[in-house]
Amino acid sequence: MEPGSVADTKEALKGAGYLADEPAALVSFLAQRLGKPVLVEGPAGVGKTELAKALSRATGRELVRLQCYEGLDEAKAMYEWNYRKQLLRIQAGGEDGWDDVQEDIFSSEFLLTRPLMQAISSPEPVVLLIDEIDKTDQEFEAMLLELLSDFQITIPELGQVSATTMPIVVLTSNDSRELTEALKRRCLYLWLDYPGVEREMEIVRLHVPELAETLTRRLVEVIDMVRALDLKKPPSIAESIDWARTLLLMGAEDIDRETFVQSMSIIVKHRTDIDLVAERVGMKLPGAPSPAS
Repeated sequence: MEPGSVADTKEALKGAGYLADEPAALVSFLAQRLGKPVLVEGPAGVGKTELAKALSRATGRELVRLQCYEGLDEAKAMYEWNYRKQLLRIQAGGEDGWDDVQEDIFSSEFLLTRPLMQAISSPEPVVLLIDEIDKTDQEFEAMLLELLSDFQITIPELGQVSATTMPIVVLTSNDSRELTEALKRRCLYLWLDYPGVEREMEIVRLHVPELAETLTRRLVEVIDMVRALDLKKPPSIAESIDWARTLLLMGAEDIDRETFVQSMSIIVKHRTDIDLVAERVGMKLPGAPSPAS
């Protein structure tokens, strides 16, 4: 069932555990009403992938995910022929003529469907997540254009396979390279960034309501200090939530230097980052030793 308004979409996403801001709620609403793909860009860890997962939960649709990587090709993304099964069919053909065998082996029975084909051919509506599209090349983007424009895939041996139900398509990018204009023209666009302190407090409280409000604020303020440093990998929103759960299990009442050092690995996961954060953030927390005079 399509949402009646942006407010309905925002509430449905919240019910699915995703606190969407106005732009995210609007784009999610339009994706369902206009039937257009959504391109979500932003730094790693700001909730791009989670938005697609939340849309899946909120709409009751199955999530079909294509994880992109360098070198991803049509055989892994769309479909490939089951060559072993085709060979066995040819060998078992016996007296059958080539025309009969050829017509048989290039049927859907011998087709191995991959995520893009699964989403297009699904009898039930799905959410298709094409995750980290920026890790692929422009040739792969060009291959996607037919799917994003017409929700169909052309197989030379079988012809066109068109979607019987309209999928919600979400593409994510960490903005590591510029995507083609042809791809962007076919999509609604959303930029996600790290939330401010007040908004991240809302997000953490949504997932860890048992944590005291004062401790939640302290946690988010410390996270904000950590993200302000020049790190290899700033803490993601998911790691903020994990840290909140960790502090709850530790029985922490405040974030002093000792608590921070003990639990820092939840949010900082590179050795050089750990040293930098301990020096720049840890020393500012209560309980830090005074510098020698």
